[in-house]
Amino acid sequence: MEEKTFLSLDDVRVTSARFIVPSQTFAMAGITSVKNSVEPPKRAYPIWCGIFGIVALIADVYLLGVLLLALAAVWWIGQKAQHHVVLATAGGEMTALSSKDKSYIASVVKALNDSIVARG
Repeated sequence: MEEKTFLSLDDVRVTSARFIVPSQTFAMAGITSVKNSVEPPKRAYPIWCGIFGIVALIADVYLLGVLLLALAAVWWIGQKAQHHVVLATAGGEMTALSSKDKSYIASVVKALNDSIVARG
């Protein structure tokens, strides 16, 4: 049977027989299911930065307070969630690919699902 390609983006490839990521190759026959998961960004540091900015404003250190609040806002806005492709195999679940680009991960998951369905 000829190997059919479902997705080929950058260094990630999904075929009817293999799932190839930069650091590993998975046999599609060993994958029982696939899903995406989301890891929200860690917000503790921008929150602490904002708190220190408010404390500086209360203590009449306006320049430092404004700078810390601006830094906290930019830091908060700049953080993105991490999206993962999670594979279920006989050995358990494992994260195979991660990216901050949600649509990229969604397209990889769709291609993996299409490959699983095509093999029957």
